[in-house]
Amino acid sequence: MIRVLVVDDHPVVRSGLIGMLAATDDITVVGEAGDGQEAVAMVESTRPDVVLMDLRMPRMDGVAATGAIVPEYPSTRVLVLTTYDTDTEILHAVEAGAAGYLLKDTPHAELLNGVRAAARGETVLAPPVAARLMSRLRTPAPSAAAQPSPRELEVLAAVARGLSNAEIGRELFIGEATVKTHLQRLFAKLDVDDRTRAVTVAIERGLLPSPGR
Repeated sequence: MIRVLVVDDHPVVRSGLIGMLAATDDITVVGEAGDGQEAVAMVESTRPDVVLMDLRMPRMDGVAATGAIVPEYPSTRVLVLTTYDTDTEILHAVEAGAAGYLLKDTPHAELLNGVRAAARGETVLAPPVAARLMSRLRTPAPSAAAQPSPRELEVLAAVARGLSNAEIGRELFIGEATVKTHLQRLFAKLDVDDRTRAVTVAIERGLLPSPGR
């Protein structure tokens, strides 16, 4: 039997997935969790073969949970199941160690086969996701021109301190529209789509100091 842990912050979605998985002869659901933090604890207690992992959840998201689970429990495979198929979401999940990435509109039969394939140690990718990854791999590495400018990093450092666009503008003596322009350029250069992720990626790359330093 393939032991599966279902992780999703929507109870109705969890129930639907559990019902579908439980109807098979070779898959058993050993637990469910409503966020990444619960998922990490449940993996410790249930030791599933596959974790069916949502991405955007409260407290700890699916990427962070995947990054916590994979190194500690190498025999457990994390299979992402989400509605999001942006380059950023896909890459972060793969970099965290996900064994596969499926979308929630995947037909039931394909989802079940994906769980089985993940349990066998295979990589499972929805066709649109595979296409995006291949396109990304063919894209040249960013040039020096794509690196954030000193001014952009000043703006991002202020974001990291919790300042609003208006507050950043007053502090740096620039207009709020200019602040927004700097942030839009930063998002493109760092390949992110929100302020929080921009700060996180900048810290990971050493462009900003870690909190407390």
